Parts: sequence; structure tokens; C-alpha cells
Amino acid sequence: MIAKLLRAGTIALVCLLFAAGGVHARDRKSADISADGLPPQALHTLELIRRNGPFPFDRDGIEFGNREHALPRMPRGYYREYTVKTPGVRGRGANRIVCGGEQSSARECYYSDDHYRTFRRIR
Repeated sequence: MIAKLLRAGTIALVCLLFAAGGVHARDRKSADISADGLPPQALHTLELIRRNGPFPFDRDGIEFGNREHALPRMPRGYYREYTVKTPGVRGRGANRIVCGGEQSSARECYYSDDHYRTFRRIR
């Protein structure tokens, strides 16, 4: 009986910690990163954004929905996403830049190296 309660308590604790971790990740403010701190591939992607392409992937420039609210809330269609090539990875990989506002302005951009789980604002 005690073992069963301990096991149930452990499961409840794990669920609580998992849920708390999810809330923390969603509520966490984006850290900043300077352009100098970005990998060269991200700098290349920023330059493509400023020039309005041509982009290497069909999905570059599509609307980013911000469904997890990881970025500041803005009207639908405000954010667009772009692929940052990952050396040694075929396809799109996990690295992205998401920019808000006019496509060619690249004024408010965020970098994610973990497929949108975390973002750092590019300064």
C-alpha cells in the first residue's frame, strides 16, 4: 500500500514539475542576442530578408502564427518565419529567424535554434 502511494505521489510530482516547466518556458521573456553572436548562416538569412530573397526554401516568408505566444502578441500576419541553414543537416533543420512588421525591414527579429521552443531577440 505504501509503495502504491509513493508511486502515485512520484507520478503526481513528475506531472507537476512537467507542467511547471511548460508554463515557465512559455512565460519566459526572450533573451537578446547581438548580430555578432549569431552563426554565419543566420547572418546570411538576415541579409536575404533585407533583400527580400531569393530564399532557398519554399516556406521561407510564410506567416508565423505564434500559437504558443512565445513572442509578443501582435495581430495575425505580423510575424514571418525564415529558415537558417544548419550545417550538415538536409532539409530545413531546426534553426529559424522570425521577423515582425514589413518583410524587408527586419526591424524586430528573433532567432530560434530549437524549432521555436525558445527565441532570442536579435539586436
